[in-house]
Amino acid sequence: MQLKGMRVIALGERDGVQGSAIANCARSSGAEVVLEMTHCFV
Repeated sequence: MQLKGMRVIALGERDGVQGSAIANCARSSGAEVVLEMTHCFV
């Protein structure tokens, strides 16, 4: 998937996929990550 020129908000979960992993995937596809967070949704 090409995300070049798009802005991404990466919201992750502590027990699942973390925000940093989502952000790294988005960056490798050419996106600009504007917000990166990992929370515990209990």
